[in-house]
Amino acid sequence: MTAALTRAWEGVRWYLKEFTGEARWDDYVAHCTEHGHTPMSRYEFERARTDAAEKNPISRCC
Repeated sequence: MTAALTRAWEGVRWYLKEFTGEARWDDYVAHCTEHGHTPMSRYEFERARTDAAEKNPISRCC
């Protein structure tokens, strides 16, 4: 029973991280660590993502 609850919780946690964009930050930090780069701050990362999204708008349908 606890294994099923743990698995369910991990699924919810994964979904929320993907939905909120938290996973992108984790991927970025892992990439920097793997290649020996110093990662930018979380604020700089989010600012760069926002700037890129504003420069390349994606039209979406309802």
